[in-house]
Amino acid sequence: MSESWSSTAAGVIRFPSGAMIRGRGLRHPLPSGPVPSFAVHLLGNRPPVTEWESRWLRWPDFLLPKDRAEARSLFREALRRAAHERVEVACGGGRGRTGTALACIAVLDGVPPDEAVAYVRRHYSPRAVETPWQRRFVARFGQE
Repeated sequence: MSESWSSTAAGVIRFPSGAMIRGRGLRHPLPSGPVPSFAVHLLGNRPPVTEWESRWLRWPDFLLPKDRAEARSLFREALRRAAHERVEVACGGGRGRTGTALACIAVLDGVPPDEAVAYVRRHYSPRAVETPWQRRFVARFGQE
């Protein structure tokens, strides 16, 4: 599949490079329209099987990823694939873990780490990145 999201689709954030990724909460119904071609699921427990390719990053609610190197690798893959595919990043509610991952992807795409949370809150959700340790994770993500 070589299509990106529509920039007006629900939950879609456009990064400085032009890559677009949809963030969403898995506890909510799947939005109408096209499905992702690739997804990163940020959950404490194994996610349900999807009809599209997906990767699971073990990440308990309100905490941080269990494997930070794997997180960095998956975020890089998501950004790379978003240039030509419909990529989705999703957690249970679609705000804390999803917002944190999107902010880290923004850092990978050139947003300064100290501006990445504000960028995601402005372009994705004002409630993205819920905890102080998630904000610190993003700030330190650029230093690793």
